[in-house]
Amino acid sequence: MIGIRTLFRHLLAGAGLLIAASSPGSAADTITVRIGFASVGSDNRQFSGGSSAGVAHSEHYLDREFSDRPDVKIEWFFFKGAGPAVNEAFANNQLDFAIQGDLPEIIGRANGLKTKILLASGAHAPIYLAVPVGSPVRKVADLRGKKVSIFRGTNNHLAAVKVLAGNGLQEKDVQVINMDTATTNAALTSKDIDAAFGNFPLAGLAEKNIVEIIYTTKGDNPAYERHSTLIGQEAFIKAHPDVTQKIVSAIVKAARWSSEEANREAFFEFSARTGFPASGYRFDFSNQELKYRNTPIVDASIIESYRVQAKQAKEFGLLRRDVDIDGWFDRSFLDAALKQQGLVGYWQEYDASGKPLAAGQ
Repeated sequence: MIGIRTLFRHLLAGAGLLIAASSPGSAADTITVRIGFASVGSDNRQFSGGSSAGVAHSEHYLDREFSDRPDVKIEWFFFKGAGPAVNEAFANNQLDFAIQGDLPEIIGRANGLKTKILLASGAHAPIYLAVPVGSPVRKVADLRGKKVSIFRGTNNHLAAVKVLAGNGLQEKDVQVINMDTATTNAALTSKDIDAAFGNFPLAGLAEKNIVEIIYTTKGDNPAYERHSTLIGQEAFIKAHPDVTQKIVSAIVKAARWSSEEANREAFFEFSARTGFPASGYRFDFSNQELKYRNTPIVDASIIESYRVQAKQAKEFGLLRRDVDIDGWFDRSFLDAALKQQGLVGYWQEYDASGKPLAAGQ
């Protein structure tokens, strides 16, 4: 016969098992979502700026979105190695989602990564060409034979190659040096290189009178623009469509806030948590509407841009095989978020040729 104390211990143990099994926060039931940024702040600060996803991270939009889901844990990762490092993490099943640029996404698809592109975050971004102050290099065509920093494998890479081609040059016509942002900034400061293609951190060097920005893709051919998107592992999206929807919905909310002109300065200040000055982001977004840069819409113009990028990446020798982008883009989660938040028609959409679509088209 079981004694009273023994019976009590068994009852307590059983109750504990029931609590553990029913608790949505128990280890066995927790869904950990790993989200990566193909960027990192200055001095390895764990922030990314200049995008709605960056705001969603720094202002805890996802934490609020998942406040009713204690079983979901969000983890953020920032990659100094940018897009190529994100692809490696995807290949090793270390990420579920990432905010990544167009060229590395295309390279990942070419190498067999099973992903879906869900929304834009960092669309229509320009690049810049910077030279040390006093340099005789005054235009893109002057780069022939010069030492030029280009961060290979990133979405800056293909944009830079297209700019070179538009000015009668190929990569082989310049001495390309593969450098990340921090190394590029140091090399420009020490004048160890003649020029660098890059993005907003170059504006910080210009502000300090270390470099001159002698060219920007702003106002030039729209085909030179760079795009970044939220991309996810197909397997995770299929297994957790409810979680995926909440992630997309949270970033759409951040995109709405980031698109309001009344929030322009606050957007730059949030972005400056990266350690890059707000003035650099201010310069980067100058003469452009926030709605244009912070749209979450993956429209026909962006899809066509990816199609052209994939073709050009092979033509310029950045890929060895053709890349089929059909079926890669999934707008279902975005469209659901837009409808739920009353934002259908809030952002302008463009057709494949880059022309604005009329409402309802």
